[in-house]
Amino acid sequence: MLVFEDRLDAGRHLVGKLDFLRGEDVVVLGLPRGGVPVAAVVAEGLRAPLDVIVVRKLGVPFQPELAMGAIGEGGLRVVDRAMVARARVTDDELEAVEGRERAVLDARVERLRRGRPRVDLRGRVAVVVDDGIATGSTARVACLVARQLGARRVVLAVPVAPADTLGHLPEAETVVCVSAPRYFRAVGAHYEDFSPTTDDEVIALLEQADRRFRLPDAVGSSDGDTDEDVVIPAGRVAIEGHLRVPQGASGVVVFAHGSGSSRHSPRSRYVADVLHAAGLGTLLLDLLTPEEEHDRRKVFDIPLLAGRLGFATGWLGTRHDTAACRVGYFGASTGAGAALWAAAEPDARVAAVVSRGGRPDLAAPRLKDVRVPTLLVVGGADDVVLELNRQAREDLSGCTSELAMVPGATHLFEEPGTLAQAALLARAWFVRHLAEGRAGEATGRRSG
Repeated sequence: MLVFEDRLDAGRHLVGKLDFLRGEDVVVLGLPRGGVPVAAVVAEGLRAPLDVIVVRKLGVPFQPELAMGAIGEGGLRVVDRAMVARARVTDDELEAVEGRERAVLDARVERLRRGRPRVDLRGRVAVVVDDGIATGSTARVACLVARQLGARRVVLAVPVAPADTLGHLPEAETVVCVSAPRYFRAVGAHYEDFSPTTDDEVIALLEQADRRFRLPDAVGSSDGDTDEDVVIPAGRVAIEGHLRVPQGASGVVVFAHGSGSSRHSPRSRYVADVLHAAGLGTLLLDLLTPEEEHDRRKVFDIPLLAGRLGFATGWLGTRHDTAACRVGYFGASTGAGAALWAAAEPDARVAAVVSRGGRPDLAAPRLKDVRVPTLLVVGGADDVVLELNRQAREDLSGCTSELAMVPGATHLFEEPGTLAQAALLARAWFVRHLAEGRAGEATGRRSG
């Protein structure tokens, strides 16, 4: 049984199955939420625009996770009459479920599109992408919506689906699937990482794809801006990252990702976009090589990760576009421990640190040596990590520090609006501290 690492890995597998569409006038449509990260990889691989196609499952009233149909934009509906009969759902109950889901659908369309016009499908090939299908009812509605919006051809593309479902999807002219097991349990069983995708991540991916498609030659293309993949020497290895620096930026924020994440993380990209809007540069960095990522000892080797941050910081000082910039560290989970460990070095060229849902306790032996302003952002519902951050702040005795709690947020900030709150807190901190003093210079004591 083929198991994907995550949705990005699934997207890469799927691109290889869609080579026949190169040269066609294609629009890639992701099904929110989980289908959009897969679709983003497909759109980038096909050099096609990305949009969402919003549909909602109609769940059986007494068992909502069991689909009896789905609805989509434009008033379309697909009903599994056999399931309705088997569950003994009345017409009134069906209409009540549809009314509730229609309100949710309309609100989601407004939130995800954020005023952007829908990509025109008239006369084009619509590639509908999800992270996997089980019954296929949602995907069928999505294909019908794409057809109603004028697509001349509809291709349904998914990483995984039951073999018997693939033969019953007449709404798509072509169905592409990477893995079609005969014995199918659930979509999530085919992923190592099937963590939920948030609306904020979907919005970030759509905005990134919109910029990329409007500016196809983005590397260094806009008034001297830098936007490029980079490889950074780090001792005996080379680590990869993505550097984006607006012209005239006074600071660059280096992202230290946590275990199981990477520079491709939609959450990190979303936060990076918020920082870009304030004129800050970002370096989204993979602190481990692809081979090292599977070694759990190295994943939690905080001194090793901190050393890699040091290499990246030194490398920024060698470039004409970043040499004059002050450097900040943004750490998540284990990456926060690495950021604080690196910031405690006597010669650290860092001016501010932000930890989001981080593990500063992993740098406990070095916290008293940190001299740069440090913001700890924690979810109010992340009880264990919140307490670890409270204890860590007591040890940050040599620098300005604040603990900011985002109400209702859990560890990954998946709840609506919570990631945006964390990103805005980080932006305010970096704007404040990267625009004053010298890198590595203490700017005061604890506050807040």
